[in-house]
Amino acid sequence: MATSDDAYQARSADELRTLDAAHIWHPYAGMVDPAPVLPVVSASGVRLRLADGRQLVDGTSSWWAAIHGYNHPVLNAAATDQLGRMAHVMFGGLTHPPAVELARLLVEITPAPLETVFFADSGSVAVEVAIKTALQYQLSTGRSDRTRLLTVRSGYYGDTFGAMAVCDPVNGMHHLFAGVLPQHLFAPPPPAEFDAGYADELVALVERHAGELAAVIVEPIVQNAGGMRFYDPAYLRVLREVCDATGVLLIFDEIATGFGRTGTLFAADAAGVSPDVMAVGKAMTGGYLTMAAVLTTRAVAQGVGTLMHGPTFMANPLAAAVSVASIRLLLDGPWRATVARLSDRLRTGLEPARALSTVADVRVLGAIGVVELHAPVDVARVTADVVERGVWLRPFRNLIYTMPPYLMGEETPGAAADVAQVCAAIVAAAARPE
Repeated sequence: MATSDDAYQARSADELRTLDAAHIWHPYAGMVDPAPVLPVVSASGVRLRLADGRQLVDGTSSWWAAIHGYNHPVLNAAATDQLGRMAHVMFGGLTHPPAVELARLLVEITPAPLETVFFADSGSVAVEVAIKTALQYQLSTGRSDRTRLLTVRSGYYGDTFGAMAVCDPVNGMHHLFAGVLPQHLFAPPPPAEFDAGYADELVALVERHAGELAAVIVEPIVQNAGGMRFYDPAYLRVLREVCDATGVLLIFDEIATGFGRTGTLFAADAAGVSPDVMAVGKAMTGGYLTMAAVLTTRAVAQGVGTLMHGPTFMANPLAAAVSVASIRLLLDGPWRATVARLSDRLRTGLEPARALSTVADVRVLGAIGVVELHAPVDVARVTADVVERGVWLRPFRNLIYTMPPYLMGEETPGAAADVAQVCAAIVAAAARPE
């Protein structure tokens, strides 16, 4: 039954929760005894407004995507302008200005020699496309035996089947599907500091299996949902060298790390190397719409020929227009200084957690702050604790982390106070034993 906008907005928090629990599956949750959810009715800047009137400072950028915060006038204007032109048109046999401009912009800002762009629906689908690109490239260039991938443990690449197959098979979220996923090769997770012995083992593993490897795929510098682990950029240079020597393609998943999150525009920039294939997403649209992209070198694109993939909503004009606006907004501002300032604030705010007996490690890189506990967190308890302090976070495993909007790095007292509030909530939640 149709519901007016006014009636929709007027639903009480309890009514929204009841209807939600009756009909909706949430991420990593079931319909039997689901975890409670908080109804959000609007968002602006770094704050979410709940149906009961409370406001929460969002410390997650809505899973790392809303780097400019919410309800941004520049992005709103881009969406409104494009909506007045066309919301969508198929990409098979057609093109349009937002897609052309976004592709040009992505090629301009990503490491050379990435020159071609394939648009996808989401980060997980972008990983699927990257994997298919590598497999089809090897097949099309006469190396049909190269059908496997190599990656490192503690990685996470998404929830679709190709992506699940390269996620950590032991400590990841997809062990239920182990029997039906392709069997790929896994090296140990990279140490935080450069270890020459580990690098030698990594090279030896690639060389030993080069005849069956289509590609090596990694999350550069930061392993995100697999454990929020940071590692030395030098390992990326090692991988680039061995892949060049063996004809194995190198794929970087920059979906979480791209667009300034680690302190450089792309994590690859910190290593001074470029992959053969790069997946980007999340912050690309500023959190407004779902969209991702896969960039390749000209040699890979020519080797593949016709890539056998074509999503219905590929290069959606509305998402592309907002992506262009989001990227320009980032590049036109002092984003490096802003992220550096945010990083300093996170270090200062999270430092007290280091003295807690419950805490195993505290680490910060760019606009990422992590408190790692000795024991798994009680997600419901930690969530309730931080919400009580006016903050929204999404802890997992033994981690309470923040990847806030870059607005919290601005040179204003309010921005500094927001970071302090997020950090204080994390420290307080970490201090309570489970």
